[in-house]
Amino acid sequence: MQNYLHINDLDNLQETVKEAVELKKNELKFNFIGKDKTICLLFFNNSLRTRLSTQKAAQNLGLNCIVMNFGSEGWQLEFEDGTVMDQGKSEHVKEAAKVIAQYCDIVAIRAFASLTDKEADKAEQVLESFRKYAGIPVVNMESATGHPLQALADAITMEEFKVSHKPKVVLSWAPHPRALPHAVANSFVEMMQLQDADFVITHPEGYELDPEITKNSKIEYNQEKALENADFVYVKNWSSFKDYGKVVNKDASWMITVDKMSLTNNGKFMHCLPVRRNVIVTDEVIDSNNSIVIQQANNRTYAAQIVMKKIVENL
Repeated sequence: MQNYLHINDLDNLQETVKEAVELKKNELKFNFIGKDKTICLLFFNNSLRTRLSTQKAAQNLGLNCIVMNFGSEGWQLEFEDGTVMDQGKSEHVKEAAKVIAQYCDIVAIRAFASLTDKEADKAEQVLESFRKYAGIPVVNMESATGHPLQALADAITMEEFKVSHKPKVVLSWAPHPRALPHAVANSFVEMMQLQDADFVITHPEGYELDPEITKNSKIEYNQEKALENADFVYVKNWSSFKDYGKVVNKDASWMITVDKMSLTNNGKFMHCLPVRRNVIVTDEVIDSNNSIVIQQANNRTYAAQIVMKKIVENL
């Protein structure tokens, strides 16, 4: 594997998940393969799980790890071609990417959507600029439209809690006080499209995701109907795609409650974190034995580690 920009960059999702589960049993088994190699983690946005899990994963493979937060530590980067740089941005990505590539063997990038320009966000300007100019493998630690490391961790978690029958998996929108990106939901949908499962997306009308991503996935506007007999309930807020980046509905009735989870097949509650308690989900649900959000967060390490292992092996 050269880059990990998208869940479909994996040759085989199911095989990768199995490899990650095995790796988790002995996370230091391959701590020699990163010897004399360096990964640089570049953060254009805040992070907790992504930063710590990816850094730990790199260390587990013996990689040297450099971390830089562009918001507070680096020059502001310009990404547009032909721009007269007489305003606030001091360095162009054309130089920055090539310079960074001299210091490391792999670069991992986290950069959120603007939620103001749909086409610019879909073009993945930050991620694609580094892929174009750095000339070294690039890992997506969350971009404008995708979070494939999270989706891989979700797949690992569902494998660990798998049921004996074809699972029903529900992705449910939930309310949030501000506009959030589509990245986590998009990658979860794309990951589920590679699984043998009864997959349903539920949300209020007006919160349809990019149809190029959802494709033929089932959409149910009645949340309670969608939740019936679900084995896994993945909950996430996202802003409107059609009315791009807008909060068109704050309907509190979409919060996940004990009563709603009672409709499921003893379903497991999933969320990528951070989560707003008693807005997205009630305390009783997230604190219950059926909540597997902490296990999800732990699996972020092994998702990153198996991805980096595959890339390092091809350096």
